[in-house]
Amino acid sequence: QGNPADSVSADAGKDKLLELKGISKSFGTTDVLRDIDLSIERGEFITFLGASGCGKTTTLRIIAGLEMPDKGQVILEGRDVTALEPHQRDVNTVFQNYALFPHMNVEANIGYGLRIRKVPKNEIKKNVKKMLDLVQLSGYEKRMPSELSGGQKQRVAIARSLINSPKLLLLDEPAAGMNPNETAELMNTIRFVRDNFDMTILLIEHDMKLVSGICERLTVLNFGHMLAEGPTGEVLNNPQVIAAYLGE
Repeated sequence: QGNPADSVSADAGKDKLLELKGISKSFGTTDVLRDIDLSIERGEFITFLGASGCGKTTTLRIIAGLEMPDKGQVILEGRDVTALEPHQRDVNTVFQNYALFPHMNVEANIGYGLRIRKVPKNEIKKNVKKMLDLVQLSGYEKRMPSELSGGQKQRVAIARSLINSPKLLLLDEPAAGMNPNETAELMNTIRFVRDNFDMTILLIEHDMKLVSGICERLTVLNFGHMLAEGPTGEVLNNPQVIAAYLGE
């Protein structure tokens, strides 16, 4: 039968980066996800939208390898990665709480992944500078996380995730808890990354207003199943989606 990490489908399509096939997950007696099927093309920017408890973060954690589904497959570049550890997937995640090392300055935080891989110091320095330019934080190299605003910390976290050039960037409600100015700065950075970096992005979000001008495609989750999926404008004008958010 071959290795489960080997190619699993000849019809995967050369531009198809990620597929979720029949993903289901329960915690105790609660069904969190039920038969989720989705495909994401290379270079696409897609958002999972839904209220708290709808299953969107669990889906992200399954894609990242932080949770195992009870049923279904995660296919990355035509390979079944469902049972692989997070470090064995070419995926990076930016969480709500930044997850920066408090004892390291900005430069050290961003370059951490390259240092683990024994990349030469001059190359690390060059790549860190490139990432700081990308997230519009040039000159912040020596600052400590405690000296940064919430929005700046999250931009450092994004730079750290991008420096290894992952195939897929996962953003788990990155603007959670930020004030409007910080949120605007962060969303501008994400737009800039989308427009200037060859990256496939999956954003998890609960705020309909934030996603309307940033992503191409939208998947709405509601009580563990897909309520709607398609182009962003089309989905946001779907009466079912509006009714779900209004609690009708």
